[in-house]
Amino acid sequence: MINSIGLLEVKSIPIGMLATDEMLKAADIKALISTPICPGKYMIAVYGNVGAVKSAMETGVQLADSSIVSSYIINNVHESIPAAVTGTSEVDKILSVGVIETISALTAVMAGDIAAKASNIRLMEIRIARGLGGKGFLVFTGELSAVKSAMNSCLNQLKESGEITGSCVISSPHPEFVDKLLSNC
Repeated sequence: MINSIGLLEVKSIPIGMLATDEMLKAADIKALISTPICPGKYMIAVYGNVGAVKSAMETGVQLADSSIVSSYIINNVHESIPAAVTGTSEVDKILSVGVIETISALTAVMAGDIAAKASNIRLMEIRIARGLGGKGFLVFTGELSAVKSAMNSCLNQLKESGEITGSCVISSPHPEFVDKLLSNC
């Protein structure tokens, strides 16, 4: 059962690859993401039970040392996060859309978890910094009131850090936009 996710961003691609391998060897976890991201950094996301993720993250942080850009563990992670991060979420109907842009990949995952826990929304995608200059963004859908509630929760919890660089809520999106959105997510 997935109940914890560990996120590690480093400024060295070789160290990121080595850290991923050592983290997988250190504990009974699975790799969700292990990939270079813009601009020349490396992002690792692992998941599993709380103790295993904590142990793996300790290994990764110790190995990465001075190359660490950021690291974070989300315990009791919302069940929709893995599919949103890997772009495999299935969405039947889009009533309204919420979009949040973050300054870092790690914050995009945190914001997705906050949004999914705050309201009855469906995460469509959490895009991690590939071709985005190190930024991340998430897209979610649901009833307009739920999307607004999720958006407000994210903004309230993350505004102090300055990690959110933009956001919008789109009510009743145009059918052609929905088609484009679904083909990109």
